[in-house]
Amino acid sequence: MNKLITTNDQSHSVLSGQFDQSYHSTFGAIQESLHVFIHAGLEEVIYEHPVINILEIGLGTGLNPLLTQIAGAKTKTKIRYTAIEPLPLEKELYNQLNYAELLNVPKEILQQIHDCSWNVFHDLTEQFSFRKIKVKIEDWTPDFGIDAIYYDAFSPDVQPELWTKELFTKLFNHLEPHGLLTTYSAKGSVKRALKAAGFTIEKLAGPPGKREMTRAWGKVKN
Repeated sequence: MNKLITTNDQSHSVLSGQFDQSYHSTFGAIQESLHVFIHAGLEEVIYEHPVINILEIGLGTGLNPLLTQIAGAKTKTKIRYTAIEPLPLEKELYNQLNYAELLNVPKEILQQIHDCSWNVFHDLTEQFSFRKIKVKIEDWTPDFGIDAIYYDAFSPDVQPELWTKELFTKLFNHLEPHGLLTTYSAKGSVKRALKAAGFTIEKLAGPPGKREMTRAWGKVKN
């Protein structure tokens, strides 16, 4: 059974009953997501195109799309966001999440992220379109060119099937020029699989509590 927990920066996360892992770093959910996915991911591509297409592997608590919407609103960037999630969070848990309060934003966006219907885009704001797809990423092929991939699956220790050369190759083939993949994992097997799929690997300092993380670039990076 999944359980709501509070991380060190006071933001909520969830302890997975199935995998016995937390959805975020226990050192701080918000600070980890900002570091790994917003600063190391979105901010690298947000000025590249008038419309940014993002793919997230692992919607979880909805923190990453919420932070992305906030960042896009500041730059007035149009964002189309697709999240893959085969195991959606229970309503009794996501209704308790404290992200809106801590980030000082209205609760409606996070609520819509969880309550909106599956498989179609919803314009949550004028600049942020969101779609969630209830499917395993192994069984789905992207139907759009991707600018940034937030790779936020559970760790390779418990979900090794999500960290393979074959899966990374499928994603690599749908990246736009200057596209990237960013993930909290710095495991050697993950970096080798990404490199074998064609990515150019960049080792970055990790968020608090973690020494390193990985950013992987697609076909072209000047």
